[in-house]
Amino acid sequence: MRVLITGITGFAGSHLADVCVAQGVEVWGLAHTPGPHPHLAHLGESIQLYAANITNEVGMNTALADIAPDWIFHLAAQAHVPTAWSNPAETLATNILGQLNVILAMQEHVPAARLLVVSSSHVYGMVEEHDQPVNESTPLRPADPYAVSKVAQDMLALQYWQSHGLPIVRVRPFNHIGPRQAPDYVVARFAREIAQMETGLVAPTLKVGNMTAKRDFCDVRDVARAYWLALEKGTPGAVYTIGSGTARSIDEMLQILLRLARVNIEVETDPALFRPGDLPVLQSDPRAFEEQTGWRAAIPLEQTLEDTLNYWRDQVRAAS
Repeated sequence: MRVLITGITGFAGSHLADVCVAQGVEVWGLAHTPGPHPHLAHLGESIQLYAANITNEVGMNTALADIAPDWIFHLAAQAHVPTAWSNPAETLATNILGQLNVILAMQEHVPAARLLVVSSSHVYGMVEEHDQPVNESTPLRPADPYAVSKVAQDMLALQYWQSHGLPIVRVRPFNHIGPRQAPDYVVARFAREIAQMETGLVAPTLKVGNMTAKRDFCDVRDVARAYWLALEKGTPGAVYTIGSGTARSIDEMLQILLRLARVNIEVETDPALFRPGDLPVLQSDPRAFEEQTGWRAAIPLEQTLEDTLNYWRDQVRAAS
């Protein structure tokens, strides 16, 4: 079997490539930059990269015709919320029109292929207390341009299943963390700065924002495994919420990292790091997906955080 991963060079995409290689399938990925791609270096010739950008309609048509995949995992997107605020037009164009190009090329060349569309827990937006924990029927209340783009992706996938019968499965993953995540995200930022403090590159003072907010965190390796199961066992046309089912505070995450740190670190609150309209709690109810596929979040949070910190220790050491 041949699978195609858009966004293979990124955080979740590279971990999904690991899962697909372990399954013994032929793995292709789209790469819109020539490289190098450090997240994929360990896979060597186990994967094949194809130069294409989802925002290029002609390029996507050519890619799908050439690769002819049996399964398509569509992960490529502009996924950074602050970037979406500063450049909403590019975020909307990349995420919505990019996915449309994938779907139209699929419809033209491989209409029987199974497609996974990765939406986001951000589509739920401003979740009211009585709607917690969040499941597939929770109202969508997007609160930023990135969330709006993911709602559109979600609905576009549903529409093409309803109107053309394309075998598309949708997932709405909650926060995922782990090795290879960019330091634009809070846990990876904490881990990188701690690693820098341990080597004396920066002073041992960590600035933080809202530490009381609670979020549903999953290890990215569990999420990548969920993506495989979503296409293997999910029902076309359906949407599934993916998460641990447990909400943890940002402070709890930090305290674990501080216990793992090899230096004493002072923590300072920085009002500039607070987000406007930050929800106090966002928690998933993944029971529908668990019952459909047998998936469970399996990697303990402490292991995820230790692996993330060790990843950044290696990165800092290599850069030094």
